[in-house]
Amino acid sequence: MSVPLDPDQSACIADNLETIQQRIAKAALRAGRDAKDVSLIAVSKIHLVDTVRAALEAGHCVYGENRVQEAAQKWPTLKADFPDVSLHLIGPLQTNKVSDAVALFDVIETVDRPKLAAALAEEMTKQSRHLPCFIQINTGEEPQKAGVMPAESDNFIADCRNTYGLTVSGLMCIPPQDEEPALHFAFLREIANRNGVAGLSMGMSADFETAVELGATHIRLGTAVFGERPVIN
Repeated sequence: MSVPLDPDQSACIADNLETIQQRIAKAALRAGRDAKDVSLIAVSKIHLVDTVRAALEAGHCVYGENRVQEAAQKWPTLKADFPDVSLHLIGPLQTNKVSDAVALFDVIETVDRPKLAAALAEEMTKQSRHLPCFIQINTGEEPQKAGVMPAESDNFIADCRNTYGLTVSGLMCIPPQDEEPALHFAFLREIANRNGVAGLSMGMSADFETAVELGATHIRLGTAVFGERPVIN
């Protein structure tokens, strides 16, 4: 759905992006890091096409979507207009959506089980699109949440690389809401370090500066970029 934004809304999104980059730079400086090593993933789920277009026109190129079907309705036209876009899948992926996901996305961040890893490997070969993958780790061991359990993470990372031939570029996590996120960010970094994984997708609008200080290479921000999501009736 396309609903033109007024100039004030577009300017607000551009201002938000600039402010976030300044906050990333300060957090990186505190940690002795280069802010250029941190990629802001603007989470555009539920937001309308023209809202996303305002961020694209402000020069931002990296986005995240949670649902394959929604992304398939929104992004083909946007990617045609903005070919430098990198689109990350940051929500759960069902195996029956793997073909569409491989065709549309540029990074898959939610690899969390052998059946999905195998399906992705097969489809990437079929489409000749060998996408970077992140392994989702359930650092809080929450039964309702997707992700590999920490005790199984080393073996699963090895299987993704050696059995399925996936390019494991990073790990991602979503900490429990009622726990200190820094503990989970440090835990994810520990798993990544011992497995030689460079990427860390962690940190959202409320805690991204902590994530940057603890080594995040990718942070996933929606509200901080676009404001509150529209209510879908």
